[in-house]
Amino acid sequence: MSQGISAWVLEAPMGFGDAGLHAHHAIQITICLSGALALTCSGATIRAPAIAVAADAGHRLEAHGLLAFIFVEPESRFGRALARALFADAPLAALDAAALAPAIARLHATFDAPLGPADILAAARAVVDMLAAVGEPPMPDPRIQRIIAYAAAHLDAPLSLDKASAGIHLSPSRLRHLFVEQTGLAFRTYVLWLRLFRAVQAYSEGLSLTEAAHAAGFADSAHFSRAFKRTFGLPAKTLTRF
Repeated sequence: MSQGISAWVLEAPMGFGDAGLHAHHAIQITICLSGALALTCSGATIRAPAIAVAADAGHRLEAHGLLAFIFVEPESRFGRALARALFADAPLAALDAAALAPAIARLHATFDAPLGPADILAAARAVVDMLAAVGEPPMPDPRIQRIIAYAAAHLDAPLSLDKASAGIHLSPSRLRHLFVEQTGLAFRTYVLWLRLFRAVQAYSEGLSLTEAAHAAGFADSAHFSRAFKRTFGLPAKTLTRF
């Protein structure tokens, strides 16, 4: 991810929807560039051109047409700003598509010209910039930032919390508690989250699905595909434009 932001775009056929309720450790911004979009979370359904879902919130998507997905790591500076700005009252929020129109136009352009991942990421960053311009949010505990940075740099090898936390002088039980407190996830689950995004990034850079899976520490592409579908409610084959 670039500064905790990742994005892809896809064309969903009529009747497209996810395989059921799912959740992932990211703030999700979904923008319908054409067609229709509905998201359901905690019993509430929003139908709008642009909708945000809080991190770790179970949700269901129904849509068709051109869609843009932006994922923001909740521990990042942008993620903390978005959480504070959008989800004070509920984990699902309709966004002002008119106010976001200039940034959305850049995302729509990815279907009109052979733009690459950097162009899509820049357009997504413009959307996040507009939504997160609410001051300087606090960052996670520096010890947890250090563990996350270590894990992100060693995804191609087996990882444990003990190894990632070398030099951090806390008892194992206190460290596990602090990690969950600061991220909302157990360390093992958080590493899976990092591996998913590393595989997506590697695939966008030209590696095959199998090569990308290995680069992120998955046993094979089938393991990656199962984890991707379980986490995002979409098959990995949707990663054709991002």
